[in-house]
Amino acid sequence: MTIRCALGCLDDVLLINTKIAEFNGTIDKPLLTARLQGNNPLILTATFQGVLAGYKIGYRISDDEFYSWLGGVIPAYRQLGIATKLRLYQEEWALEAGYSKISVKSMNCYPAMLQLLIKSGYKINGYQDKGHEDNSKVNFIKNLR
Repeated sequence: MTIRCALGCLDDVLLINTKIAEFNGTIDKPLLTARLQGNNPLILTATFQGVLAGYKIGYRISDDEFYSWLGGVIPAYRQLGIATKLRLYQEEWALEAGYSKISVKSMNCYPAMLQLLIKSGYKINGYQDKGHEDNSKVNFIKNLR
């Protein structure tokens, strides 16, 4: 079982997203480009046995805070440790780049992600009510030092 993480590009992210139903085609290149422009982004991709399987995107919020914005793993490749490898790579990169913390948001409709974040040392530090509990966002932070 070979999982490899590396720097990726938006075209890889868009290709992976076509195979992730949860995004329902809502993530396109103009959205990605606009969100990442000027924010010192990090785009990571993961392959499983040479096949693109997942990605993780983040960017600079401030001199000491990195925001882990978006990520996903194709359903056929879930439960193999790909999201964990991507998270660890991102955390190591952020620490080496001088960030002292990483923040991330997730929604109640993704309980596996909420559990993964808590198990990985992220602490809940806020909540954004979006009118319905499934769409509301839980804010997390992890100190890297």
